[in-house]
Amino acid sequence: MRALFPSAHQLRRIMTDTSGPVSRRIHEKLLAAFTPTHLDVINESHMHNVPKGSETHFKVVVVTDQFDGKPLIQRHRMVNAVLQQELDDGVHALSILSKTPKQWEANAQVKPSPNCRGGMNADESKKAFLENLKRQHQSE
Repeated sequence: MRALFPSAHQLRRIMTDTSGPVSRRIHEKLLAAFTPTHLDVINESHMHNVPKGSETHFKVVVVTDQFDGKPLIQRHRMVNAVLQQELDDGVHALSILSKTPKQWEANAQVKPSPNCRGGMNADESKKAFLENLKRQHQSE
């Protein structure tokens, strides 16, 4: 029979910075749904062109035996289903690393996310579009 709560050893490995309400909700929902052996909820909003203190861009690392035998796409769908309300309510981006405990033991590395490539305001976006259009016409 599976324990309802992770062991004390596992709890040390699932601590997350839950300083914001969205981070906290994501952490609580993933913890309840998957009883993970490892869980990280990383707010990456500061890497994007959003106001300071935003909670719009996240990376989650979920390690659970519930992923055994499931393809990556199914694992991601499982995580997305648990967090559907947050995705509907303003979480703009969710990067998911989903592994089984055996996969995590073999490779517990989490690659850093790339820097934001977007985030231009409307005026900058329009200006960049027009400059690109002008270059295209000049090269014809």
